Amino acid sequence: MRARGFTLIELLVTVAIILIIAALGIPSLLRSRIVADEAGAAATIRLLNSAQISYNSAYPSVGYATTLGALGGTNCNAPTSNQACLIDSVLAGGSRSGYSFSLPTASLTGTPNATYQFIATPILVNYYGMRYFCSYADATVRVSQNAITTCDSTVAPLD
Repeated sequence: MRARGFTLIELLVTVAIILIIAALGIPSLLRSRIVADEAGAAATIRLLNSAQISYNSAYPSVGYATTLGALGGTNCNAPTSNQACLIDSVLAGGSRSGYSFSLPTASLTGTPNATYQFIATPILVNYYGMRYFCSYADATVRVSQNAITTCDSTVAPLD
């Protein structure tokens, strides 16, 4: 009488088929994640532009905010120029969706502050994103395949 069950060869063939299917699917899943994180970074740059415009309107004697923290805030009962409560506290900390966001102080000029720059850098290149994003006071989101140190009209606009 023969024992019931699967042979070792049958199990190995089944596992090999599952591994082949996984090998075909995982790269497209990772690419989808990168595309989503990059889209999130571009949308966050747009949000930061809107926050800067609102901040400049609310505090014209200050101009544009000098830090991400000034755009955020934890006590929103009475917003101030130090805690305007225009963005959430996570983004005010400088990161979201695998990207770090910065507002370089060297980009702030004038009294009141008449210009600004935001730069979005993937926290881990080729895992969260492969492109860098930026924007300045013209509120156009710009993109580059290379790291951005200064955002100006030489960086290509996002299509």
